[in-house]
Amino acid sequence: MSAAIGSSSTSTSSTSLAAATAAGGSLVTSTGIGSGLDINSIVTSLTTAEGAAQNNQLASQKSSLTAQVSAFGTFSSALATLQAALIPLQTTVNLAGRTATIGDLTIATASATTAAIPAQYSLTVQNLATAASLSSAANPTLGTGTLTIAVGGKSSAISIDTTNNTLSGIADAINSAADNPGVTATILTTTDGARLVLSGTATGAANAITVSQSGGDGGLASLVYDPKATTNTLTQTQAPIDANFALNGFAATSAGNQVTGAISGVTLNLIKATPVTTPATAPTTVTVGNDTQGAQTSIGTFVTALNGLVTSIQSLTSYDPSTKIAGILQGNATLQSFQTQLQKIVGQVVSGNTSAVNSLASLGITANTDGSFVTDSTKLGNALTASVTSVAGVLAGTGGIATQLNTLINAYTKTGGLLSTINQGLQTGLTENASQQTDLNARLSTYSATITAQYNAMDTAVALLKQTQSFLTAQFNAASSSSSSSTSTNTGLGSGSLSTG
Repeated sequence: MSAAIGSSSTSTSSTSLAAATAAGGSLVTSTGIGSGLDINSIVTSLTTAEGAAQNNQLASQKSSLTAQVSAFGTFSSALATLQAALIPLQTTVNLAGRTATIGDLTIATASATTAAIPAQYSLTVQNLATAASLSSAANPTLGTGTLTIAVGGKSSAISIDTTNNTLSGIADAINSAADNPGVTATILTTTDGARLVLSGTATGAANAITVSQSGGDGGLASLVYDPKATTNTLTQTQAPIDANFALNGFAATSAGNQVTGAISGVTLNLIKATPVTTPATAPTTVTVGNDTQGAQTSIGTFVTALNGLVTSIQSLTSYDPSTKIAGILQGNATLQSFQTQLQKIVGQVVSGNTSAVNSLASLGITANTDGSFVTDSTKLGNALTASVTSVAGVLAGTGGIATQLNTLINAYTKTGGLLSTINQGLQTGLTENASQQTDLNARLSTYSATITAQYNAMDTAVALLKQTQSFLTAQFNAASSSSSSSTSTNTGLGSGSLSTG
């Protein structure tokens, strides 16, 4: 019986162990379940440690390159702002502006270019220039044919047939004519009926309107006008006349109410005739002067932009010893070189200018101890009042400070210039950094997959060993229990025999 039991136990053990071994791979369904280890955390930690040095290096490099791109962008923006402020200062024409004012703004307004000479004139307006206006009779008889409309040497032949021989049809045909000579047509409806109104678009005696008709049924004869004829079917309700005015008592005329040639460099915009007073018509004044306010504003804008650039450079290249924090471009050779050239230009006395006004300081623009600039508006105003041309000599022209600054900035900001080259290099660096990061990520991914596979293999092996251990332990316990039971049975039978015998 003991042999049978032993044979049975051995057979069961072999079968169960074989089954456990065959199923070993499928028994581990979760990473680390066999060994009890947190394999995911271990792999993550090892992978992080593997790439830490290079990741830190690439991150630091990217941060530095990005910061430099931003810093040079700030510098470029400040340069662009200053360059825009230099535009009105580079030519005498822009800087030495002129003003033109009218004593009575109800009579006229005026503007002046730098060609105007400061002076004062008297102005009297007798009448404004007007455009011609013609009107038909109320509800005129209409027919077909061709209307030829002429204004100032230009004409248009307009065909009228049964599809458009109404007042509105004729008006539309005139207004839509591709070669319209300068006439608009409208319909005026009053208590006595509808009328066709033709209005010239240009003023002046030379722009009279002539309307003739031909062909058709002759019904368009109701829409004819010739300024030279004594009889017309259209009525001229407003004659085309030139503006008549007087400057310093001398008569002048203009086909339009915008007068450009009467005073050199001055444009007059006539608004109404001068009122007649007693004992005589009082003229108004036209005053041409130097535009010192415009020049002062332009110079003020320049100083503000210059200070903005100085502040930008100082911020980008600074170093705070208390915090030990340096600006992004601290010690950068490009900004140092620019700053040196900038200081040289703004601090110079303009070569060849023998006037007392020959530098920014002589205009009241001086540097503070912190490198910024301040303007003495009184001194600048006095310099402009005394001679705008002298002030322009400091700033404008080939050797002017504004021109020199513009040339300096162009060398840095132009296409293919220094800043463009620097930015291109930084962008290339960022591209290479991204490529290296991609390569590193791919290598770390491979590394992670490799050690994950290794740990999983170990985990599977440990799981199988544990299962084998559990199986053997169970078999041992079963065998021990069976042996104990057999011994107990044999002892009982012996006692019985002895007792019987």
